[in-house]
Amino acid sequence: MNEIKLQIGGKDVAANSGATFERKSPITGAVVSTCAAASAADARAACDAAAKAFPAWSALGPNARRKFLMEAAAKLRAHGADFSRLCVEETGAIAGWGHFNTGFAATLLEEAAAMTTQVIGETLPSDVPGTFAMGVRQAAGVCVGMAPWNAPVILGVRAIAAPLACGNTVVLKASELCPAVHRLIVDCFNEAGLPAGVVNFVAHSAADAPAVVEALIAHPAVKRVNFTGSSRVGRIIGELSGKHLKPCLLELGGKAPLLILDDADLEEAVAAAAFGAFMHQGQICMSTERIIVTAGIADEFLKRFVAKVKTLQVGDPTKGNFPIGACVDAKTVDHVKALITDATAKGAKVLTGGTGSGGAFFEPTVVDGVTKGMRIYGEESFGPVVGVLRARDTEHAVELANDCEYGLSAAVFSRNINTALSVAQRIDSGICHINSPTVQDEAQMPFGGTKASGVGRFGGKAGVAEFTDLRWISISTQHRHYPI
Repeated sequence: MNEIKLQIGGKDVAANSGATFERKSPITGAVVSTCAAASAADARAACDAAAKAFPAWSALGPNARRKFLMEAAAKLRAHGADFSRLCVEETGAIAGWGHFNTGFAATLLEEAAAMTTQVIGETLPSDVPGTFAMGVRQAAGVCVGMAPWNAPVILGVRAIAAPLACGNTVVLKASELCPAVHRLIVDCFNEAGLPAGVVNFVAHSAADAPAVVEALIAHPAVKRVNFTGSSRVGRIIGELSGKHLKPCLLELGGKAPLLILDDADLEEAVAAAAFGAFMHQGQICMSTERIIVTAGIADEFLKRFVAKVKTLQVGDPTKGNFPIGACVDAKTVDHVKALITDATAKGAKVLTGGTGSGGAFFEPTVVDGVTKGMRIYGEESFGPVVGVLRARDTEHAVELANDCEYGLSAAVFSRNINTALSVAQRIDSGICHINSPTVQDEAQMPFGGTKASGVGRFGGKAGVAEFTDLRWISISTQHRHYPI
């Protein structure tokens, strides 16, 4: 049993009310974590602690902050086995997903450490004689980071890393579906020796989420908000942030298309499609949810693709090394089943899978003949199912790719790089890859979406811009004449 407390101002504390909530395993249904359930008062206390720590942390030199972040990356790697275990327990993931999360999250911290000396501005020409003008970037203040459960180490660390590198202090709001994973991230920062209050941790029950979130965003010391999660909740976060005039970075849902054109390398396309659609049970914001294949090669592609998918065995990750583990809960399975039932009732065909393995387990499923009017055509599944759309030609494939409210990740397969690049430039998404899967990330890349997939960018210099204030500072070096 994982017993989790809040962390406020460097101290482990129970919720002000004494309330707790439980997280049950999606695999067994047993309680795996009991966590303090923060109230709005606890959220405000965490923001107060971060505000108190801000002056000293923001005044640290960039290499001092770099050293802390590098040490935190090392501590994260040292806890790889613990993160893996907790990811299995709380989210049903395979063990390898937790290890991958931990390793990649460490690179996020290392990239953030490299950016501490890149919080830079510029000199600007002024029309006022004798005036030296600068555009200066500086830390904004307290940043609230809200992380989801699906890539819990990566996205929990991402909510913290760039803000800290820029000199901000942080309140991390955990997902109620993986409080132990998110708390262990904070413990790694503690072990790295960060000063008290620089990173604070709150978690809450699902029922208390609205009050806690509003208290965090409304707090006067909070200057930035970042949220990764569903578009539905993202709209709420965006509205609250707008109400309080707080800049907000939102990385939201996706319905990533994988376009396979007539001249594609089918072997490579099959491998990328299987990985993109079914890694982590399809519960990644970049997961391939739509395979858009041109008619001339569709049958051959699907023959090979279905054969590949049938090799992806589903199993209990606590009992063996399976490529496909459990979904985060049985509701996800119910949602996937509903999408499949709707599609088949309207003429689509299940080529493999589609029956479920009980509870939160569901086998990888391929649905062919998806057309507009079916829920699976535009609705995010966030589970182990992929729809196949048959395009007449390349132009129709682009049209289908853009006929969606989401715009996070996309990919296109073609041996003709000129054609592929032209297609990539016309797809309305924040990310597009040529001859590689929709699921991929690198710490230094600008990561984010368009349309209902969010606003703003994590990563590298884009992240620095999100978590700093750009100020105009001028120095007058000579006597000025004024008209009055």
